[in-house]
Amino acid sequence: MSALILIGIISVIVFIWSTVMIYSFLEKRDKDIESFIFINFHIFRYVSNYRQITRTESGKTGYLFYLWVSSINCALVCSVLIILLTI
Repeated sequence: MSALILIGIISVIVFIWSTVMIYSFLEKRDKDIESFIFINFHIFRYVSNYRQITRTESGKTGYLFYLWVSSINCALVCSVLIILLTI
């Protein structure tokens, strides 16, 4: 159980880090982005823009997109497993 908690916490940290990196990527390219304070309100648009830009530039989706999606899914799975194990 403690391993699930640790993996979940690490996944959330990776999710936050990748979110900030995607924001920074878009900020360097002068895309239409709001203030950093409102990042959670616009994150889905930012991730979509990041995916589109990296596909245009390199022909492939950038690694931050996959890191962002997999980290939040891992955290979700860990939290569900923790809840199921405590019942």
